[in-house]
Amino acid sequence: MSVELISLETIRDIAHHYGYWAIFLGISLENAGIPLPGETITLVGGFLAGSGELDYWMVLGSATGGAILGDNCGYWIGRQGGWPFLLWVSRCFRIQESYLLNLKEKFSQNAAKAVFLGRFVALLRIFAGPLAGTAKMPYQKFLFYNSAGALVWAATVVSLSRFVGQVVSLTTLAAWMAELGVVVLLVLVAWIAIVRWLDSRQVRPPIAIAQPKTSLKLPTPD
Repeated sequence: MSVELISLETIRDIAHHYGYWAIFLGISLENAGIPLPGETITLVGGFLAGSGELDYWMVLGSATGGAILGDNCGYWIGRQGGWPFLLWVSRCFRIQESYLLNLKEKFSQNAAKAVFLGRFVALLRIFAGPLAGTAKMPYQKFLFYNSAGALVWAATVVSLSRFVGQVVSLTTLAAWMAELGVVVLLVLVAWIAIVRWLDSRQVRPPIAIAQPKTSLKLPTPD
């Protein structure tokens, strides 16, 4: 959900009136797979911390805790029902199950990176948890990368909005973050496309080696 669907003024009023609970629940629901503007709420929380209306450490703790909890919920949702749901969708769109298995395997190979770095990409932040559960990523491994990514992401967003927000307006700051998110998403898509293209070029059909023709000579009668 974008800022256009929920105005920045409304988000600021929610964060102002409900404080840390708004930040905690907003980012929790977004990371659980519900497309809410959790990052914008966190951004507003950091901005209010810079103006002295909220405590910086409480905002940081709320954002971190909400991100960890939300992704854990998304993980278990994906682990319990993600694969049957994907199979149902594949049947509706006539997608072969072998294709889904291939995607599942590729995601499993990069699950740690997706969970950690996905925090900084809007779509991945919403779907990384459910996808990790669907791919049956080991929970201990998921919990580690999920917590580490949540802490780094929350510290970056809250600190940036706290200090930069004292120089520029909240509207400008939110616009910059939205543009940055689009750029990161485009770079990620381009990187994936390039990697797949390079992989496809490396796959060469086996060269058929011509076998020498042998002629069978039948014994001639004496």
